[in-house]
Amino acid sequence: MRLLIGLSLSIAALPGPQATGLQRFEAVEPHMGTLVRLVVYTPGEREAREAFRAAFHRIRVLDETLSDYRPDSELNQITQGAVGKALPVGADLFAVLRASQDLAEATGGAFDITQGPVVRLWREARKTARAPDPEALQEAASRSGFRRVHLDPDRQTVTFDTAGMVLDAGAIGKGYAASEALAVLGRGGVSSALVAVSGDLAFSDAPPGRRGWRIAVHSGNPPDVSLPEVLELTHAAVSTSGSSDQHVDIDGQRYSHIVDPASRAGLVDDLTVTVVARHGIEADGLATAVSVLGVDRGLALIDSRPGAAALIIRRTPAGAMLLPSSRFRELSRQHGISPAEHEQ
Repeated sequence: MRLLIGLSLSIAALPGPQATGLQRFEAVEPHMGTLVRLVVYTPGEREAREAFRAAFHRIRVLDETLSDYRPDSELNQITQGAVGKALPVGADLFAVLRASQDLAEATGGAFDITQGPVVRLWREARKTARAPDPEALQEAASRSGFRRVHLDPDRQTVTFDTAGMVLDAGAIGKGYAASEALAVLGRGGVSSALVAVSGDLAFSDAPPGRRGWRIAVHSGNPPDVSLPEVLELTHAAVSTSGSSDQHVDIDGQRYSHIVDPASRAGLVDDLTVTVVARHGIEADGLATAVSVLGVDRGLALIDSRPGAAALIIRRTPAGAMLLPSSRFRELSRQHGISPAEHEQ
C-alpha cells in the first residue's frame, strides 16, 4: 500500500499550519520484523519524543508477547505449557487469541492462527524454492486446527488439546499493535497521530488543516474512475494483505506466503486485499481472511461485519480488476479525493 505521508528514518519536524500551534514529527524504529512508523502533531519536539518513546515501548512489549520467531515469547511458551491444562495468559495475548478464534469461527477456519506448523514448512519452501513434502504437510496439519484451542474468558486461560502446536499471530498481531500504540499516543495527549506497522495502519484525528489522513488504496492501475485512488480518513485502521512482496515460484506456479488451511498450500489466486475497519486487530485479520476466502466469499464476509469495508484487486493474465465491497463504494463517495486535491 502506498502511504501518502513522507516518513523519515529519524525524528524530524515538518512544516504544518502554524495557526494550530502544532508541529508534525515523524520517527521510525524496527519492531515486529518490519519498520514501525509514527507521525504525531504536538506543540514541540519534547512532547513528540515522549510520545514516540511510549508508543515504541508498547510495540516492543507486544512483539515480545506475540512473536512466533522469539522462542521466549509468551505466544510460543503457551504451546508448551497449556497442553491438556488451562494456563493463564496476559491480557494482550488473550485479546489476540480471542479475536483470532472468533474470526476462525466466522470463516469456518479460513483464518486460523494455529496453522503455524504448516506455515513454517512454506517459509522453508520460500528459501529453497521447493514445495513442502506432502507427508510433512500432513503431519504438520495434524498439529493444527483452531478447534484444538479452548479459551476461558472468565479465568483468562488457554488450553490446547494437542502437543506440538505452533501459533502464528502474524496475520493479526501487527494490526493489534498499531491500534494499541495509537491508544498510548492518545492517552499521552496526542490527538492527531498515525501508526504504520508495515501494511497495517491506525490513525486518530485528522492532521491540522486536513479532513483526514490521506491513504492511497490503489495505484490507478487498473484505472477505475468510479473509485478514487486516495481516501481521507480519521479514527480508523487500514490493513493490506497480498502476495506481491512475499511469494515463491515453484514449477511455474506462484505461491503466496498466505497459507490456505484447507489446501495446506500457499494461495495461488493473485489478490491484494485492503480492509478499512474501526480497529487494527479487525482490519488485519479480515485482510488475511478475505485473501483465503476469495472474492465472493470474502466480500460476503466483509458485508457481514458492521463498519468494515474492503477493496480487492485481482490480477490475472488478462488484466486486473478492482472489486470493492458495498461499503467501500460508499466510503469512496464520502471520503475520496481527486488527483488534483491530493497534490495539494
